[in-house]
Amino acid sequence: MRVVSLLICLFISGILQAQKGHITFQQQLPDSHPRYLTDANGKSETLHLIKTEAWAKDVFEKLKRRTDIYANLTDAQPDWLLSRLAMYWQSHATDVYIKGETFDHAGGEKAPAPTVRYTGTRGTFATHGRPRLEDVVPYDDTDGNVTFCNNALPGRPMESVHPSKTGRNIESLNREIMGIARDAAFLYWLTGQERYAKLATGVFDTYMTGIYYRNVPIDLNHGHQQTLVGMSSFEVIHEDILYDIVPLYDFLYDYLNARHTDKMDIYAEAFKKWADNIIANGVPHNNWNLMQARYIMNIGMILEDNKQYPDGKGREYYIDYVLNRSSIRQWSLARLADYGFDPQTGIWAECPGYCNVVLNDYTSFATLFDRNLNFDLVKALPVISKAVSATPQYLFPNRMLCGFGDTHPGYLNTAPISRLIQNAQHNGKKEQEDYFTAMLKCFNPNAGQETGMKKDVRVSINSFFDDKPLELNPAIEAGKIEDYVSPLFYAPNVSWLVQRNGMHPRHSLMISLNASEGNHMHANGISMELYGKGYVLGPDAGIGLYSYSGLDYLEYYSQFPSHNTVCVDGISSYPVMKSNHSFDLKSSFPASSKPGSAFTPVTYSDVYFREPESRADQTRLMGIVTTGPETGYYVDIFRSRKEQGGDKMHDYFYHNLGQTLTLTAADGSDLNLQPTEELAFAGAHLYAYSYIYDKKSATTDKDIKATFTIDMPDNDDISMNLWMKGEAEREVFTALSPMTEGLSRTPSMPYNIKEQPTLTFVARQKGEAWNRPFVAVYEPSSQKEPGCISEVSFPEVNSKNKNSAVSVCVRQKDGRTDYILSSDRPEEICTSGNMSAQATYALWGNKQGNDCTLFLGNGTLLSTPNIIIKSATPANVLLEYKNGTWHYTASADCTVSLNKKTYRLKAVSKATELK
Repeated sequence: MRVVSLLICLFISGILQAQKGHITFQQQLPDSHPRYLTDANGKSETLHLIKTEAWAKDVFEKLKRRTDIYANLTDAQPDWLLSRLAMYWQSHATDVYIKGETFDHAGGEKAPAPTVRYTGTRGTFATHGRPRLEDVVPYDDTDGNVTFCNNALPGRPMESVHPSKTGRNIESLNREIMGIARDAAFLYWLTGQERYAKLATGVFDTYMTGIYYRNVPIDLNHGHQQTLVGMSSFEVIHEDILYDIVPLYDFLYDYLNARHTDKMDIYAEAFKKWADNIIANGVPHNNWNLMQARYIMNIGMILEDNKQYPDGKGREYYIDYVLNRSSIRQWSLARLADYGFDPQTGIWAECPGYCNVVLNDYTSFATLFDRNLNFDLVKALPVISKAVSATPQYLFPNRMLCGFGDTHPGYLNTAPISRLIQNAQHNGKKEQEDYFTAMLKCFNPNAGQETGMKKDVRVSINSFFDDKPLELNPAIEAGKIEDYVSPLFYAPNVSWLVQRNGMHPRHSLMISLNASEGNHMHANGISMELYGKGYVLGPDAGIGLYSYSGLDYLEYYSQFPSHNTVCVDGISSYPVMKSNHSFDLKSSFPASSKPGSAFTPVTYSDVYFREPESRADQTRLMGIVTTGPETGYYVDIFRSRKEQGGDKMHDYFYHNLGQTLTLTAADGSDLNLQPTEELAFAGAHLYAYSYIYDKKSATTDKDIKATFTIDMPDNDDISMNLWMKGEAEREVFTALSPMTEGLSRTPSMPYNIKEQPTLTFVARQKGEAWNRPFVAVYEPSSQKEPGCISEVSFPEVNSKNKNSAVSVCVRQKDGRTDYILSSDRPEEICTSGNMSAQATYALWGNKQGNDCTLFLGNGTLLSTPNIIIKSATPANVLLEYKNGTWHYTASADCTVSLNKKTYRLKAVSKATELK
């Protein structure tokens, strides 16, 4: 395993040498067609595959049988298929007009040929659906309407309807027809039977001539939608019909060039109009850009040399545009990488779900460049390697992704890892191959072990040209998951920080902390997710039932009350999606580090956030205290106050998985919770409060304990136990919130997430919550693995000036007691019992009368009866007794007084024996 660790160090060191600037592309491009899915040698290879592989023969026969249905119809009636295209058959409209996300009408001058009909809406909702292909009215164009099926009536009768009622079904109809034509073009190329060419040509010529003569849609609202529209779809990222037209043209090129020579310029100009509009429209700074780039690249691949066109815009032009050129709404791969990837961490500037999309796209581009152009894109953009190597940082110990922003948590997508292995093999990069081979074997142990006949192969022309099976070097051992994650990892470009004490699926603890920086982010302040006993017990809520276009997303799932955070005066909010509201990392331990660093018994982070709507200052100190190989707990200290005073209330929200929630005083006494209408929109608060129901509350200054329980199928019920310090003017609530949609698609959950409302605890502090902060301790447990904490108390703190200092005492069943001090003024001495500290965070652990762990966090003094730690400058110092000796780490020079002896210690990042 030391070899794997060495590989990681060497590899990451290498990819840190990322170079910015122009990507020089000088490879010779093939002149013949096809060149997109395959090349001149592809026909013999495909025929051999069909002859020797049963799966290939099966796919070919099914593909041919399916296409022959329409070839037969076309033989009998040449326009049977093409006449069912959705076109402006009568009007030949050159102009299309929309109002925002809805089609309005078509008009303009009459083109010399029918033009392509525009789709109905940006969204998919439709009152009228597509007829079956055989039922489509040929040359359907009466008064601008289409003849579609009324979904609301029995039998779905066909009727004339305005396109705006049909959603995206017009696109869908044309794609189905073009897909048939694509398959026919492939069969012509493979078999030479002209009947297939005639079918494909009729559809292709009709559609592409219609694109040539039609203009880009015009938004009558003069709104944002004008910058997004494509030629066939409301979004340039959904010009999906190009996935059919590009290979069709490529396979049919020689036939078209021989028999329709006079139309070749029209076809090329139609493709270029499409590409130019994709360049002109869209979104440059997120995953859209890559989807746009793929369309542009695909078109560039099947065009001829620049010199073939009067405007000099051919395949070199468009390929170079993807690599190096940028417009206002289409950036080059290089510029987007510079903008989106943090060169230090490799993290992409969107939520985890969309980061996976981007990495999938970038590595797909790498495969495309290797296969078709023999050009190493990964070498040109080394940050791709760093970004893929950073993806395990998103993982909880159960190997599932963090859920912040518009993310549906799932397991790590290993396709980008596989592609980087293939890229390394193609270009002879052994170090890269070894690193990612070890990584792939860690996250997908079955990778590279595919044997026997391919099964369940989809009936598609792409199946013949899919990547060859991945062959892995058997000499490379699987890496350990601990080699790919860090004890503390901070990514400022998405304002996300993670703490973990290991990666054991059952026993390790992990905090995911995020604000709102980057794309696809929510309004959530300083939000957290907590892990325990195999599950993300305190999860992010998700996106909502209708993704981020739904009302539930707008009003609840994207807003403060759906997250584990603090909402001020019921109004905390700010723009979602592309957000620019990050937290500042004030201090932490250990330092954000490379993967593979040793885990520590204490971690913490202290972050600051300015909540803009209420102009409130907020800090959140969170930490993990590890008390044994399988035990530990979380500490959460949340301070919040308005900058100019006048605080009405601060609401601490915590949501947990499970079916039952109990809330009592910390001593077990009843709080006499009563139904309440508080936590409501009424009072000029957020709409999100209206989504919270079954509310009960009690006003109390007592310390409280809440227990959230998952009823497990195996009867080993899992609980999250929460202790919170009581304060004057504090009201506590139990409630239910909408289901945790983010986990609703996750397989093997212990109960039906969609049908279970989310258990919700709220603590409302009237007035400010800075000098009366929310102070909590969380411990996961189960029936078979009961919690180790016997009592949590919050002793008084003495300090010279009034501040927000707090003290926590955690007593455990094995005789260990942890004393914790935290202050918003680390320069001032605070005392609680026998412990004093000048620090942001300090911990003294004593087990059965013997000191075992001491930690000074961002401080200069920690004093206990037997041990004193001092530093001239604020430092993080960890002192741990293990294996009969004391060990320490220190971020600055310090002194430790122990057993009547003073040690003068130098800063050291690795645990070192105290001598």
